[in-house]
Amino acid sequence: MIELSSSTWTDMRDVLASGPPLAVLPFGALEQHGPHLPLDTDTRQAEAIARGIASGLDAVLLPSIEYGNTWGNAAFPGTVSLSVDTVAAICGDIAASLDAAGFALLVVVNGDYGNRLPLQLAAEKRAEAGERMPVLVLDYPGLVDIGDQVKESPWAAPGLCHADELETSMMLAISPATVHPERFVAEYPELPPDFGQRPQALAPLGETGVFGDPRAATAAKGEQIIAHVVTQSLAAIERTLRSLGLR
Repeated sequence: MIELSSSTWTDMRDVLASGPPLAVLPFGALEQHGPHLPLDTDTRQAEAIARGIASGLDAVLLPSIEYGNTWGNAAFPGTVSLSVDTVAAICGDIAASLDAAGFALLVVVNGDYGNRLPLQLAAEKRAEAGERMPVLVLDYPGLVDIGDQVKESPWAAPGLCHADELETSMMLAISPATVHPERFVAEYPELPPDFGQRPQALAPLGETGVFGDPRAATAAKGEQIIAHVVTQSLAAIERTLRSLGLR
């Protein structure tokens, strides 16, 4: 693995000279995660998973994008959101730069639900334009499966993971000093029947911003979750590389 931020241009010249490398981009967000997790939770998690992916592929790890599309959390102080167009443009511009440099594939590790649409738009735009280097967006493959295995608390909704046992476990594994166990609180907001089917603000749904119960979280669970998602991500990337004729 090579970290782009700490490399020199001559380092990258040598990497590119040895063949088109893969790039891995963690794309996070700055949004509320209850009273017990930091605002950059999504970024830290995406970076941890991206680092595991980059290590497994001997790829180039790009610096994290620490902002995303998270207007639904805007009512909670500290949340900073980018528009759909801005997220798509950031991803598209980074991809264009890497393409021009000679990279073979950009893998975007998406850490926030709100980024899914704009990141896919960026990838689709490049594909539609026939650009040489494709973009693969990963939304934590296998997270629900491993969640079903390790969770002791119920889901707030199927697959909904926000400041709950899963995210808290990952943060205990990644950055325990940023977790505040004395502030753990369980909250299961009453969700509208069409939750997840249309854009909705989260603040009116609950008081704390928690969707689930973080109290059963452990670092061991977090390590298991991250390892599983990295493994499933590597499998997904290998399928794409074979499809592109790069394997």
